[in-house]
Amino acid sequence: MATQSTTPDNAQPFSIPERALDRDCTTLSRHVLQQLQSFSPDAQDLSALMGRIALAGKLIARRLSSAGIVDGVLGFAGSENVQGEAVKKMDVYANEVFISAFKQSGLVCRLASEEMDEPYYIPENCPIGRYTLLYDPIDGSGNIDTNLNVGSIFAIRQQEGSDTTGEAKDLLQDGSKQIAAGYILYGSSTVLVYTIGKGVHAFTLDPSLGEFILWQENLTMPERGKVYSVNEGNFWDWEDNMRDYVRYVHRNDNYTARYSGALVSDFHRILLQGGVFLYPGTKAKPDGKLRLLYESAPLAFLAEQAGGRASTGTMPISEFVPKKLHQRTPLIVGSIKDVELIESFLNDRRE
Repeated sequence: MATQSTTPDNAQPFSIPERALDRDCTTLSRHVLQQLQSFSPDAQDLSALMGRIALAGKLIARRLSSAGIVDGVLGFAGSENVQGEAVKKMDVYANEVFISAFKQSGLVCRLASEEMDEPYYIPENCPIGRYTLLYDPIDGSGNIDTNLNVGSIFAIRQQEGSDTTGEAKDLLQDGSKQIAAGYILYGSSTVLVYTIGKGVHAFTLDPSLGEFILWQENLTMPERGKVYSVNEGNFWDWEDNMRDYVRYVHRNDNYTARYSGALVSDFHRILLQGGVFLYPGTKAKPDGKLRLLYESAPLAFLAEQAGGRASTGTMPISEFVPKKLHQRTPLIVGSIKDVELIESFLNDRRE
């Protein structure tokens, strides 16, 4: 008995578009070289740096996926970081992963993290490693125990001078000294977003290949969005002008609140959909909570490359010069029109 075909008469043979094939072959390291249009030693170094960051992200993603199964993922480590904040076990693990990923690389002389009092030096790399990696190993670690999104934030700067004193004074410069920045978002998929000053580009980790594959190039943030992201639990600790802005969005039907407790997660939404994230200072702590070198400056670089804006409320984040390694700063980042609106409230120049 002949079998009847279930394929429609007008069905086309299965094929993969040429564009999809090309995109699927674009790994992170390859993309960096394409952006620089060069195979020079500097270009290869930057590509290798991004490759090592990607490796750290893969290891952290694998560990997070085992939360509740293996030890060392959930709960507190029983210590505090330099800012006096309770440290989660994953904070410790992720910080060690970044150090291990770069120890044998020959690429960086030092790493600076919000989890360490002072920069971590790799002496054997210093004669050849001309770069510094600054990073927040786990942003939003309070979300881990409830299986919510977390992330890692990173920036690369070129080391200036011999830095024989170990004080890293050359890091106390504004955001224009960053040569690359980005973040890794750990969620339903693992996404890496980066810029080297040539637009903002996003990659998704393909677990079957073990590679970050190009997802979207040249991301552009809408000029105005509908989302505002802020911890309104601090409402009564803010200055009057900031409270006035939040009252304004409460009365305006065009806005909706979204706040996850993880900066990377909230920023990623705004990068794609528009809007604004803000973590202002309070009356007691006017400098705010977020660290300039590890959080605010890298995300400001990304926002500006995507057509957005990042501000302390009174000046661009990219122009802020830190006085110390763990300098804190208020942060307002997102769509240019939304950030400008908040600045008008803070500077009392509303129309």
